[in-house]
Amino acid sequence: MRRIPASGINLFQLVYILCREYTQKTGLEPLNLSLGNPDTVPDEQILKLQARFASDPGFDYHTYAEENNLHRFVEGMVELHSGVRLGDHPHLRAIPIPGIKTATALVPLACGLHSRREQFVFASNLPAYDVAGTWGSSYLGSKRVVWPLMSEDGMRLNVKRLRSSLAEAKVEKPDLVFVIRPGNPAAVGATPDEWRELISFCIESDCRLVNDGAYCGLAAGTHCALALVAKDAPKLEWAEMYSVSKSFSDPGARLGAIVGSKDFIEDFTLINGNSDSGPVPSVMAAYGKFFEAGPAAQRVLEGLRGMYRERLDYVIPAFKRAGMRQACETDAGFFTLWDVPRQVFGVDLASDARTKEMPRHEAFNRLVIEETGIVGVHFTGPALSGPRPLVRYAVCADVLNPAFKQRFEAQLARLKPRY
Repeated sequence: MRRIPASGINLFQLVYILCREYTQKTGLEPLNLSLGNPDTVPDEQILKLQARFASDPGFDYHTYAEENNLHRFVEGMVELHSGVRLGDHPHLRAIPIPGIKTATALVPLACGLHSRREQFVFASNLPAYDVAGTWGSSYLGSKRVVWPLMSEDGMRLNVKRLRSSLAEAKVEKPDLVFVIRPGNPAAVGATPDEWRELISFCIESDCRLVNDGAYCGLAAGTHCALALVAKDAPKLEWAEMYSVSKSFSDPGARLGAIVGSKDFIEDFTLINGNSDSGPVPSVMAAYGKFFEAGPAAQRVLEGLRGMYRERLDYVIPAFKRAGMRQACETDAGFFTLWDVPRQVFGVDLASDARTKEMPRHEAFNRLVIEETGIVGVHFTGPALSGPRPLVRYAVCADVLNPAFKQRFEAQLARLKPRY
């Protein structure tokens, strides 16, 4: 008998099922804009270095790597993603991590949740790829306050809404504020002034601040890393996480870094040491060596940003021409976010027999997949007038392939959305 409800399969598993059903029915591959995983592989320079260190018999390349910082990987990773030179800031510390998702699960424990479970409160955004909410609230049992991202704000961080949400929940001071900038599904970054306002709030509230910066490397001048501002706020306890998954199309590497204020990172290191044995050391060594080349890493990042920008510059206007309304701009990475219409294909989603029992965001996505093969991921977000149905379309597919474009444009023309 199952001990865990099969709820929240997770949405992504549901999308995979819908993709399979479409292929079984039509014999065609779906036009899959749901995937949030890079569809390319690491640059040839990185692959050669990984092969070199994997075959090197040096002990350090094959043993546990909980805190090993091979070839100054951490310094290279932090500077590349934030512009911060660790050696210039002795009050900061950074360590390697085997990916951001696992580290996110440990963050509340590194903030002392286990020692005061009944009193611990954290705030995090919705809509989001909600690993922080799932772990902090559902799995670890603490109180979560939703800090809403609103289309009315362009899905940007609005500290006034954070204060209002905490006041409504009768929470004077949270223990942790967790954000994802640039976001998922709302690919919006943060400005220095937005960070400064949030930092002031966290210092005033004596709470810790964490940013999941998985998409930081794919932001081209439109986003400021938290580290670049937080390094100058000695009273703030903070952390920011980066990953090679998105920055270098290498999710299989399971490798990243977390940087922040010294005490916070040391707390994290203690929890992490009882939970994980670190990333693959040969892969870490390969990236450390790659970063030593300096401009080469920046060129690879710039190439990926350019690829995604070219894809976005095709897909976003195509959806707009079809009548879809964008919920926010795309600042970084490869996600686009759209408001869900009330009608599509001439069908009213609230009354059609196939969809009337479903929430509108799910009804829309299911029907569009079934009819066209265009696959997205459905979300709901808050809005001034109530829950806002949303759908996320990514460009982790070769949307510029002529065969893809021909099918995609023909199917988009059938949508005829009505709001």
